[in-house]
Amino acid sequence: MDQDCREQIMSEEYADLLIEYNNITSLEESGYCYSIIDSSTAVIHIPVTSLPANYVQLYGYGVNPSLYGLMDIPSIEASGVFTLRNLPVTNLLGQNVLVGIIDTGIDYTHEVFLHEDGSSRIVSIWDQTIQEGDPPEGFNYGTEYLQEEINEALQLPNPESLVATRDEIGHGTFLAGIAAGKPIDNENFSGVAPSSELVVVKLKQAKRYLKEFFRVPPDALAYQENDIMLAVSYLLQVSLRLQKPISICIGLGTSQGGHDEMGTLSSYLNSVATYPGVAISIAAGNEGNQRHHYFGVVSNNMEYDTIELRVGPDEYGFSMELWGNAPNTFSIDILSPTGEYIPRIPARINESREIRFIFEETIVNIDYFLIESQTGDQLILVRFLMPTQGIWRFRVYATGDLELSYHVWLPISNFISENTFFTESTPTTTVTSPGNTIIPMTVTAYDVANNSLYLNAGRGFSRTGIINPNFAAPGVNIIGPIPGNRYTVMSGTSIAAAHITGLATLLLEWGISLDNFPTLSSVEIKNMLIRGAIRSPTNVYPNTDWGYGIVNIYNTFINIRGDL
Repeated sequence: MDQDCREQIMSEEYADLLIEYNNITSLEESGYCYSIIDSSTAVIHIPVTSLPANYVQLYGYGVNPSLYGLMDIPSIEASGVFTLRNLPVTNLLGQNVLVGIIDTGIDYTHEVFLHEDGSSRIVSIWDQTIQEGDPPEGFNYGTEYLQEEINEALQLPNPESLVATRDEIGHGTFLAGIAAGKPIDNENFSGVAPSSELVVVKLKQAKRYLKEFFRVPPDALAYQENDIMLAVSYLLQVSLRLQKPISICIGLGTSQGGHDEMGTLSSYLNSVATYPGVAISIAAGNEGNQRHHYFGVVSNNMEYDTIELRVGPDEYGFSMELWGNAPNTFSIDILSPTGEYIPRIPARINESREIRFIFEETIVNIDYFLIESQTGDQLILVRFLMPTQGIWRFRVYATGDLELSYHVWLPISNFISENTFFTESTPTTTVTSPGNTIIPMTVTAYDVANNSLYLNAGRGFSRTGIINPNFAAPGVNIIGPIPGNRYTVMSGTSIAAAHITGLATLLLEWGISLDNFPTLSSVEIKNMLIRGAIRSPTNVYPNTDWGYGIVNIYNTFINIRGDL
């Protein structure tokens, strides 16, 4: 591995750009360091100072990796797991199946990840943040810790002196425990698949230039799209090497992009989820009640539609994305809280403006993408820096002979204050990406205590009408492990996604490890869980809140047997 490339991948002085390519030779001839993700996508590393000011207009909106945040800051009984375990022929515990976690890392010393003899159930950890050790084969950064090394570290008074990886946040440890933690009776805890093995990726933090571009606060926890894609690639590599199926949990999400299946990460996951022996579970996000989405229509008898955005005090900045369906064309004007008016900006190819206001410190950058390269639809990207507190008004103009409807999204809650929101928001179409994909399983959360939907759960469907979320799993007031051999209670859709990751692990054990369904993939697992889902007679399914209902794996096996 080229040491210079390793340094560039980690350096704040180099930008990471997602590109499509046809062959490796073309990348080598560019003279830049690069990492190949799959047969059509690579990330190339270019000095930030070499980027032209209008590089997003030149290369397209998708050239910048999107920024993803964490989806959260007596469940298995409700999903039928205990009932299934009590049947001798279906005592599934996840044996010979891998659970893949892409998140904030893992506390590998926690008791829920150890065998009874004290050895580790973790096959390997790729810590993208540590550069002192060797990266995984075929990857150019981070350090890989294998099971033998982890077991050796567990024998030491200070395990971190040998295996230095840590989970400072605790989110990854919690999700890994929900999916695969072993039972701890005195804590009233058990993971869904306690006999499975774990493969973990600790993601590195997003680079400063990307945070600055999207106006994400410098101290926000944010992760880059390319690092997540490479993490998936690593998990697949380990699964292939060990010849074991894998169930992957993605408890991250973003409100960037068109909320459809067309983004770079979403397209990659759609492809990977078709592989036999691979299951992918994704959190639906926690944006349903945050007032960060607006759906509007410019009526035929009206010249424009008006959006009101309330900006709270001391807001660092944020981005706002307006997506309109082609072939219609959209444009906006702006009225600031102090009354400064920016006239309608015409919809032209490569239209880009930087607006500095006279009576306030606010800087607004506006970029029009009349034909956004990934979707073919129109995007208006509005980026605020030091926005003035108060009501901002946007009038949206549209031309075309189809319904003149559009969507606008603010960032996820982790990237913006709770005091900034649309005054007339729309709670649907708030599933975060990559949860708007077609093939992987997108999971919402509910409270097993009263069978109510989690208050903040992202709601469907996607902008293009894809039925997501697919179903609901326990995700409110759930007990799980955190670093330091401790336990706590958390809520959120990433916890529900971890629960489905565990259920998918049991199905992979039944289908592939026990040779009942050797080609089982996310496609079949999703349909099996949908068939077994519990549906209320008072609701119409699928619906934007619950998808196809509440998962119950015991019902799934009853359905497989043909009793329903």
